[in-house]
Amino acid sequence: MTQEPAEFQIRTPDSVMNDPGAVEMLRFWWSRGEPVMAIKPAFEDPARYGAMLAIAARNIAHVYHQSRGDDEAQTYRAVLKGLNEALKGPGYETIAEPRTESDA
Repeated sequence: MTQEPAEFQIRTPDSVMNDPGAVEMLRFWWSRGEPVMAIKPAFEDPARYGAMLAIAARNIAHVYHQSRGDDEAQTYRAVLKGLNEALKGPGYETIAEPRTESDA
């Protein structure tokens, strides 16, 4: 993996660093033209992941507003449009990478 410029690096928020009960649930990359992710089944009810995705959509719109000055409401609608198009589309094949000894 290449080293990203500092302005694109994602840091762990202080509130998470200071929370001994914090749980990382998802890592997401764009690699070779497609999404790649590692997901932990952290919720008893998988519907809570749907709520998390909705919260992420709002936060994405806010980040674009803060970093680029984009209209937050318009950006939120664009995120939802992309989500709806992906849900209707052919999708991506789920491929699980083999587990390694370090995963155990």
